[in-house]
Amino acid sequence: VCVTTGPGGINTLNGVFGQWTDSVPVLYISGQVKQETTISSCPHIRLRQLGDQEADIVNIVKPITKYAEMIKDPYDIKKILDKAIYIATHGRPGPVWIDVPMDIQGSIIDETQLNTYDFKEDEIDFNLDKIGSQISEVIKDLKTAKRPVFIAGHGIRIAKAEELFLDIAKKTGIPVVTSFNGTDIIPTDHPLFAGKIGTLGDRAGNFSLQNSDYVISIGSRNNIRQVSYNWQCFARAAKKVVIDIDSTELQKPTLQPDIAIQSDARVFLEEFNAQLRSEYFPDWNYWQQWCLERKKLYPVVLPEYEKPEELVHPYYFTQELTKLLKENDIIISGNGTASICLLQAGIIKKNQRIIWNSGCASMGYDLPAAIGASIASNKKEIICLTGDGSIQMNIQELQTIVHHKLPIKLFVFNNNGYMSIKQTQDAFFNSNYVASDKNSGVSLPNITKLAEAYGLSTAIIDTHTDIHNKIQEILNFSGPIVCDVRLIPDYQFSPKLSSERLADGTMISKPLEDMYPFLDREEFKNNMLIPEWK
Repeated sequence: VCVTTGPGGINTLNGVFGQWTDSVPVLYISGQVKQETTISSCPHIRLRQLGDQEADIVNIVKPITKYAEMIKDPYDIKKILDKAIYIATHGRPGPVWIDVPMDIQGSIIDETQLNTYDFKEDEIDFNLDKIGSQISEVIKDLKTAKRPVFIAGHGIRIAKAEELFLDIAKKTGIPVVTSFNGTDIIPTDHPLFAGKIGTLGDRAGNFSLQNSDYVISIGSRNNIRQVSYNWQCFARAAKKVVIDIDSTELQKPTLQPDIAIQSDARVFLEEFNAQLRSEYFPDWNYWQQWCLERKKLYPVVLPEYEKPEELVHPYYFTQELTKLLKENDIIISGNGTASICLLQAGIIKKNQRIIWNSGCASMGYDLPAAIGASIASNKKEIICLTGDGSIQMNIQELQTIVHHKLPIKLFVFNNNGYMSIKQTQDAFFNSNYVASDKNSGVSLPNITKLAEAYGLSTAIIDTHTDIHNKIQEILNFSGPIVCDVRLIPDYQFSPKLSSERLADGTMISKPLEDMYPFLDREEFKNNMLIPEWK
């Protein structure tokens, strides 16, 4: 990504932060004023700005990049560039930044004299002997485990180890639950898929996780959205094994592993697989069936979601859309309704990719991400789910779709405002709405008229009648199209983990297995194989 000085660099910060949290390798190169007019040239005083439109971008981005440096010697260009690329793509991936002042850009150099980079300076040296002995301990533990579970995280995909992981799951027979970013690791219809975990997961996944006695988390940073605000309850009856390439993730206070393994996911899985060859495990068929039974008992999309005669229920729509998608499709999701419905109600198929910015979760991500995905895949058809609020943040990018003739199918969830904010105001502020819908100060334009002004084809889905054919027509359309999906006004994200605000303002949260709407207490107890949290 190439940007200019000052506002050009600052405009990238939202994206940089998202790449930082979600482990996405990106190289940023920014222009800068001459070195003699940068504030770094006079460190003895605290200037806000010296050069024209100057921003001290390196120090601004340092906390959210793996590496950030201004080139001060033209003969360091190759060294710094090679170093940045290596750091971005090795270890836990992430963004890097190179700032290039004008005087460096104008330098005349002898290319044969360029300084070079030795990658060994930043090479990660895994302790393979330690990893091997830790895996031996895990395999020994599994021989006595009764209810083991794999947590599949995005690190498995980063390590290009998806097939290896699924092969190991099949060999061992251990049920798999997925993290937010690991959603596309395993198809929904896989016999070992037990559900999605976290505060916005599903009942099946959380029941399976919370009732387990041995958890192996691979390539997931187990963030707050996953372990919940009541993190002391996370898999509380289980011995927890966490495999993460980032050693700092193994030290955070919200999850303390019993066995912490610093390793690339592929390195771990290859050694785990090698040691598996001579091992035999208990028959976990009963546990597998128990997990699958929770999926049957507690579907996310309930029968009543199909019933509205006017307007559309987002959970039902998402389920029906994803039923029609193909293996290998690429799906880009915004946040709020788009991401929550896709996470909970989406039917994942083999080799599909779901791309979202779950760590930052900012509005406006979806449209530019869909464009990037289409360009990166040689103008492959992209399915993009966004909201009527989110798309306004980068609405100008519709012209980019038109200009490059990108075959993006854009489904806009139209709820006339910001539903995530509105539901938060329902839960904690007695439905005192502020800046969340038309009546509280936020109005949004007609998306079909707006898209047509850009020269795009449009469609409207505002009823469940013939919804399958309507969706299929849009998917079959040749070229880009914007579909206005007009939603019912009063839907709720469900199930979800609920927090309660006490009279003194403090917040308390239920354990992950006890999701809202709360089950009848007798029914809830019948789903617990471990003691209830008191």
